[in-house]
Amino acid sequence: MHVIGGSASTALAERISRELGNAPFGLPFVKRFPDGELYVRVGGRISGDDVVLVQSTRTDQDFLEMILLEDAIREAGAKRLFVVVPYFGYARQDRPFFPGEPVSARAMSRHVELDADGVVTVDLHSSDTLGVFRKPAFEASGIPAIARLLRERPVDLLVSPDKGGVERAKRMAAILDKPWMALEKRRIDSEHVELTLPKELPMSLEGKHLVIVDDVISTGGTIVEAAKLLKRQRAGALAAACTHGLFLRDAFERIKAVCDGLYSTDTLDNPAEKASVAPDIAQILRRDLGAQ
Repeated sequence: MHVIGGSASTALAERISRELGNAPFGLPFVKRFPDGELYVRVGGRISGDDVVLVQSTRTDQDFLEMILLEDAIREAGAKRLFVVVPYFGYARQDRPFFPGEPVSARAMSRHVELDADGVVTVDLHSSDTLGVFRKPAFEASGIPAIARLLRERPVDLLVSPDKGGVERAKRMAAILDKPWMALEKRRIDSEHVELTLPKELPMSLEGKHLVIVDDVISTGGTIVEAAKLLKRQRAGALAAACTHGLFLRDAFERIKAVCDGLYSTDTLDNPAEKASVAPDIAQILRRDLGAQ
């Protein structure tokens, strides 16, 4: 089995190769022609072998690179191709909200699986997107990875910034054997929210170590407001943790200004302290897809 890391996921791909028993690891050659067209080439002898391609699709360029790499790997004679998409871009549009809109998650899923024998992703915007795939598709969770990191740090209470993240907080709380609570959220616009405490608190927050847990941090507005609310309750220390750290514009700096710690998994390259999802992805590749 060979592991190939696209330019958006080189570090994670190398970690996955180690989790797969130090499987041969390679990076493709990628360049742009003068007219802007993308060129890729995979090296090494992969004919007749299973290949794992790892590439997050945060940008349009990442998507195009992945599609071209899939074709190149097939052209090189791979026996089976498993595509790992740690961060699946365009997954938020999983249904049309206005007439004439595409279902982006569905459209991109069909392109991702075109040359694949199986697909693995991590914490989709909606797990319903898995049902769109015609090929075997599996979703890893970033929760165990973050829990492995938090187990080494003081934690008194896990906090979901809204009710939509309750199951995430509950699952992490079960792993760490810690209590949890969910804040009440009212969205004002795309970048501003209003948060309030639940009517009943699981404990006094004064002096406690609290961790705000989310799936994606993009602009950071929700995390910042949650941190301010919890600080008014005299929390002892605050940290924020997420699976996918986009940290758009100055989000990272704004969160660090109000939180003592900031953690994310390695599905995306960012300056937060990382927890790796490589063991969880490798387990799916072997157990569910039979990669060998």
